Amino acid sequence: MENKIAVIYKSKYGATKRYAGWIALKLDADLYEVSDIRRKDLKAYDTIIYGGPLYIEKIKGIKFIINNYEYIKDKKLSVFMVGMREFDEDYINSILEDNIPKQVINNIKTFYFRGKMNYQELSLKYKILMTGLRVSISNKKQSDISNYEKMILEVIDKPIDYIDKKSIDILLNNVSSNG
Repeated sequence: MENKIAVIYKSKYGATKRYAGWIALKLDADLYEVSDIRRKDLKAYDTIIYGGPLYIEKIKGIKFIINNYEYIKDKKLSVFMVGMREFDEDYINSILEDNIPKQVINNIKTFYFRGKMNYQELSLKYKILMTGLRVSISNKKQSDISNYEKMILEVIDKPIDYIDKKSIDILLNNVSSNG
């Protein structure tokens, strides 16, 4: 029996779209931007993979999975997040707890991939937030500045790209072993 797979994503600056495209290609899956798929389309799939970027500790577009959970809860579900921080299990767990109801979290596999950031590409809203963060971080003692905060200071002056195609292997292996 064939495992029909949908990869659904929300992307603002392209990193999540890139990961979603690679995943769909490797799994021979159908690829959808979240605004292009409807609840009725989900019936055709055995496995659903959702990818969204992290902005201000929110998984963009995750409401699609939450709002449709009753219709997809019997399917194999995976969610990947794309963010700038280095992997930190406690941080990821707090993001999941804040963004996804417990009964949904317990039924999905989650993954975290690192993204990219170019200050010049950011919307005005995010440029203002980044500038505020920069001021806040700059007021700290050097010894109190975390690696993540150092990265925030750096990205304002030069783009940073942590995208790594090999990082999707863990998701691919998980889907394939459960397929």
